Amino acid sequence: MPDSKDQLDHPAQPSRRRLFQAAAAVSAVGALPALAAAPKQTAKIVKGSLDQKLKAHVQNVVVIYLENRSFNNLFANYPGLASPLKDVPAEQCLQRDYDGSILPKLPKVWGGTLAAPQEIAGKRYALDENAVQDLPNGPFELKDANGKPLPEALITRDLRHRFYENQMQINGGKNDGFVAWTDAGGLVMGHYGQTEKNLGLWQIARQYTLCDNFFMAAFGGSYLNHQFLISGRTPEYFNAKDTKAKKKIAVTADGPTGSRLAIAPDNPKSALDAKAKFVNDGAITPDGYAVNTMSPPYQPSYVRPAPGGDPRFADPDDANTLPPQTYDTIGDLLSKKGVSWAWYGGAWQAALDDKGGGAKPNFQTHHQPFNYFKNFEPGTRAREEHLRDGGLGDSPISNKFLADAVAGKLPAVSFYKPQGNLNLHAGYSDIESGDQHIVNVLEHLKHSPQWENMVVVVTFDENGGWWDHVAPPQGDRWGPGSRIPAIVVSPFAKKGAVDHSYYDTTSILRFITRRWDLPLLEGLALRNEAFAARKAQGPGDLTGALSFR
Repeated sequence: MPDSKDQLDHPAQPSRRRLFQAAAAVSAVGALPALAAAPKQTAKIVKGSLDQKLKAHVQNVVVIYLENRSFNNLFANYPGLASPLKDVPAEQCLQRDYDGSILPKLPKVWGGTLAAPQEIAGKRYALDENAVQDLPNGPFELKDANGKPLPEALITRDLRHRFYENQMQINGGKNDGFVAWTDAGGLVMGHYGQTEKNLGLWQIARQYTLCDNFFMAAFGGSYLNHQFLISGRTPEYFNAKDTKAKKKIAVTADGPTGSRLAIAPDNPKSALDAKAKFVNDGAITPDGYAVNTMSPPYQPSYVRPAPGGDPRFADPDDANTLPPQTYDTIGDLLSKKGVSWAWYGGAWQAALDDKGGGAKPNFQTHHQPFNYFKNFEPGTRAREEHLRDGGLGDSPISNKFLADAVAGKLPAVSFYKPQGNLNLHAGYSDIESGDQHIVNVLEHLKHSPQWENMVVVVTFDENGGWWDHVAPPQGDRWGPGSRIPAIVVSPFAKKGAVDHSYYDTTSILRFITRRWDLPLLEGLALRNEAFAARKAQGPGDLTGALSFR
């Protein structure tokens, strides 16, 4: 296993692993002297209602939150899907141009396929924007310049993934606007073709339950979906127009609560010519909601402290700083009920020590959603108790989340966010390293003394701008957005199953709420009302993925 220094110095050079081998992972775990195998589950299954069974058998919930992959991008043709990509008619995948006409082909990959030229095992990869062009209008397998499957160890370029663009890409459920409203050209339609052979997540899914109808709760990017993971609602900035942040207010084409950006007068004629231009693609809606990435008000933040101000805070007068939020999160509700919980952020302490976020290992300040809330400001007991450093790397020696798992000291509810170069985010993280890390994490959890009463949810915050063909259900103004992968891993998960139930990120909150009899967060109630108004079934609570014999 690489030590933390290797992780820091070489985030773009992951170890090579072409085929997941469960035995090797177990061996690596067993080699750690402090780690004993978890005791076999011997508790008698309680008879009675599902709620009674949940309370009797589920004592620990762990949420592993990864980054920026659509379901198609990794699991397009997984066995047992309700709608595998290979069975989707070509005409249902066609993408449209700015004017609504069908594109004759895919555009170039603007800026090139890779984040930068890279070398793996002595072979150099450099796919500029002319290397992939003239592809038919539709999904395609990502390949290198020689037509071979693109290695998962390469870091591809990032794609636009923002609140308004995601809605324009979904286009009322047609999913035919992804090419027009991306900044990556044809790359948005790419998916990996060798994941069945190469990804440990596929093997994990085969052992437990893969959810193939799971959607990101909110339209857009990581920032907003992290907020929905902990609160089910959108942050507020109602007085933005009276501050320096007024320049960050989006200009929409369909009113202050609309879903489409106003197109710039000099927008290219076609998506084949260049990426789209907008009047102002801002972070704040015209009526004062912060929907795209803004800086947390506390360090670590990409906004430095004010000159002469409190070094623990971001400059409150900076246009990028979101004011502290004050409504309830799932953490607040758990604390009021006396239920233990924590958010483990990989490289959190490293970022705090840098006092600005740090370039390595790519800690992303908007990936700690509780750091936006007044209740967790620096100096509070809540912050000290619940916002924990996840540490670095793959060993319990350096990774504090794994250390607590090994020791059987995880709180009842744990959120684990891997460090940036292990979270699978295009642009700064490769798939292979993150995949290998999650397999390792799950092996440690399976050997934890707490495993026999644990439910683990492995999912992604959002689609990262990658196309998916399954239309999200119509919910409320904020989402749900595009389909993403989710795997339920537990002694109680249905074995080798694919769960077709409708879920979104708020389903995690719903599961926690049900298990510990918590009040319903306001955002969840509003989403329920939106579905009820259409006489439609709202998101489930993940219990469909579990079986208590």
